[in-house]
Amino acid sequence: MPLLVLGGPDSSGPGKPQYDDGTIVIPAADPAEPLRKEVSVALADRYLSDGSKAWSLSKNCVSCHTNGAYLTLRSPLTPWLGMPDAGARDFFVGELKRLRAAQPDSLQKGTKPAQAIYLAAGLAEWDRSVTKGLSPETISALELMFRLQLPEGSWASLDCWPPYESDAWHLATVAAGAAGSAPGWLDSASGKNHQRQLGRLQSYLTQQKPPHDYGATLLLLASTRMSGIVDMARKQELIEMILGHQRADGGWSIRTFARPESWGRGNRAEKLRAEPEADDPSSDGHQTGLALVALHEAGVLSDDPRLRRGIDWLRSHQQQSGRWWTRSLNTDTYHFITYSGTAYPLLALGLYGELPLAR
Repeated sequence: MPLLVLGGPDSSGPGKPQYDDGTIVIPAADPAEPLRKEVSVALADRYLSDGSKAWSLSKNCVSCHTNGAYLTLRSPLTPWLGMPDAGARDFFVGELKRLRAAQPDSLQKGTKPAQAIYLAAGLAEWDRSVTKGLSPETISALELMFRLQLPEGSWASLDCWPPYESDAWHLATVAAGAAGSAPGWLDSASGKNHQRQLGRLQSYLTQQKPPHDYGATLLLLASTRMSGIVDMARKQELIEMILGHQRADGGWSIRTFARPESWGRGNRAEKLRAEPEADDPSSDGHQTGLALVALHEAGVLSDDPRLRRGIDWLRSHQQQSGRWWTRSLNTDTYHFITYSGTAYPLLALGLYGELPLAR
């Protein structure tokens, strides 16, 4: 029997189901969906778990926006929500074996570099947050990730699906987070090859300019896991930049963090400029959650009134289905960014003391 997100719009509503593997069916994301009076952690967590399962079963790959987001963002929620779905990690381990067995040249094509990076990031975050020890699978995933590194220090990337698969900068920040999250891995990576690879990555992130303020936000977040990629002055600049983007209602909008032409190769600019709210975009779950997580991890005090306004926005903008709405930068079909747009808010609520500890 199909499993629907409880309290959400009917699956025949505004469009095709957002996720559908034949067993798990999650209705289309809809900006008109009514808001909840109180946050439901259970509904949000179920949405994340079901979405990840449905993607893995129907697509058979690691995606940045769904099962990749699940392992990287649900794992650190363990203190409040309990252990994530172990099947998600099992899927990643299976994908690791498949990628390691693939022809080397094929791993530089399409989404393969991004898959390898998010695979390593997810396994590393699981080790950090769930088992609290470095696993052989994470070591293997990091080795695979760095094997695909380009001489300039980043990775081959698509440039057409912002914000995830749109630029090499994004992948480099996630790779830095993966290496820094794996418990003890940086200390053990003493070989010349590892040091050269890490040096290339650090040089890339310190010498290249982020393509937009969204990329700069990812740099701040990565710097909380890997030292040496921003100094104190740069860190404060990044903090002030993020705070400067806060909307009047207390939230943040991903659309203010980059000009339409600067996402990827600019192929979404026409779509973004034609949106009804192009001149005054609404706050969204993805960017509000990401901003709050990055600021918290960078050491901004949780009781800062600006951050509390962001938390208040999250508490008042969860939809009936358990999701927080974020409109896709790409097409108005699936709005997959609503997935990370739900994971980031949940993590922010946990970090800011808004969730009870798991028993």
